[in-house]
Amino acid sequence: MKYDIRTRIQESIDLKEKILNDDVITAGIEEAVDMIIDTYKRGGKLLLCGNGGSAADAQHLAGELVARFYLERKALPALAFNTNSSVVTAIGNDYEYNCIFERQVEAYGKPEDTLIAISTSGNSESVYRAIVRAKELGVHSIGFLGKNGGRCRDICDTAIVVPSDVTPRIQECHIMIGHIICEFVEAAQKN
Repeated sequence: MKYDIRTRIQESIDLKEKILNDDVITAGIEEAVDMIIDTYKRGGKLLLCGNGGSAADAQHLAGELVARFYLERKALPALAFNTNSSVVTAIGNDYEYNCIFERQVEAYGKPEDTLIAISTSGNSESVYRAIVRAKELGVHSIGFLGKNGGRCRDICDTAIVVPSDVTPRIQECHIMIGHIICEFVEAAQKN
């Protein structure tokens, strides 16, 4: 074979097996599900942020909740902060790029809300600042993180850390975790 495709697939499988067998990670996922279900019960919304591929994951997960994942149900409020280019570029221009998410947390965040902050390194300054601002406003926070969780790990209410240094493998696991959360959050809306 010209490309080592099977090795890449096996790396993804191995990392997912690590997550499967890690009680701390699976408990964190369960805690995130409970937190988001509670957010919706209280009339709150889900806020999401991330840069690059993590921005795409934030947007993807917001879409699953506003539209639907599996079940026909009422739309759930979820807002990915990277999707409004006018807001992002205005904040980046008038302040600085690292303010793009914290300003939006300030604009939209309420104590009944939850923020999912996504960073494969756990050290993204813009994501870190969003979590800090969320804390100041009483908004719950869930970190989808990688590597060792970086500086975001200790400030999130719930940190889900994918134990890898390989960005694509971390992102594959983040979207898997996000899909699991969406499935159980959605199912709770039928009860």
